[in-house]
Amino acid sequence: MKQKIIILSLFLLVSCNICFAQYVRFVTDGVIEFEKSVNMYALIKKDMADNAGDSFWQQAYEQYVKSQPQFLKMKSTLTFSKNITLFKPAEEQEGNQRLWSNDPMVKQNNSVYSNLSAGTSIIQKHVYEETFLVKDNIRRINWKITDQTREIAGYQCRRANALILDSIYVVAFYTDKIPVSGGPESFSGLPGMILGVALPHENITWFATKVSDQSVLPNALAAPAKGKQVNSMQLRETIMSALKDWGNYAKKALKAFLL
Repeated sequence: MKQKIIILSLFLLVSCNICFAQYVRFVTDGVIEFEKSVNMYALIKKDMADNAGDSFWQQAYEQYVKSQPQFLKMKSTLTFSKNITLFKPAEEQEGNQRLWSNDPMVKQNNSVYSNLSAGTSIIQKHVYEETFLVKDNIRRINWKITDQTREIAGYQCRRANALILDSIYVVAFYTDKIPVSGGPESFSGLPGMILGVALPHENITWFATKVSDQSVLPNALAAPAKGKQVNSMQLRETIMSALKDWGNYAKKALKAFLL
């Protein structure tokens, strides 16, 4: 009788371990669909504040509010396999919102290939009429992980905060159920995949809308290859030189292009 109890106990232990292993499944290959959302009303109000006294901005704001939704939405995908990720914007639909201004914050300028194991990235960056290929190390972000959580695309995510480019406050949400230290755009460096990013003071967010657990072929992770080759510092110097006489607009444009 004692022997039967021991055998039964071992059977139950093995069965529980199998069930637990099946329940806790980690995703290492797949495609994540993201939506970038820009609060256009807030951005236009900032332009109005920068141009106080110019009636054009007030009239433009009123006209925009009458004809356009508050949030501009844009699609993108993040394909990943183990420690390789490729972020790409979807084809954009031209519309009246695109006619508001040439503000690079309301566009999707980057295709980002990251080798997380090597700590390197290749970013194809569209800067007005020019295309650059930025080859450099992955940006190091000093994240501070918090106890706050929220669900994104079916995954429980933990919040982390950081400051980038000296002045841009970033809120990110990551899941350790996807053990890949990547994310949308150039946001990475957390112990799991970043499924949500918010720049509260810039009025911009990126949030995952769907995660597809699927095999990824090598050609789906091909790094961008077209553009003038530079590193991050050379790109910064080039943009600063081109915009040196553009006043306040130059600061905003530089911030957008270096995200």
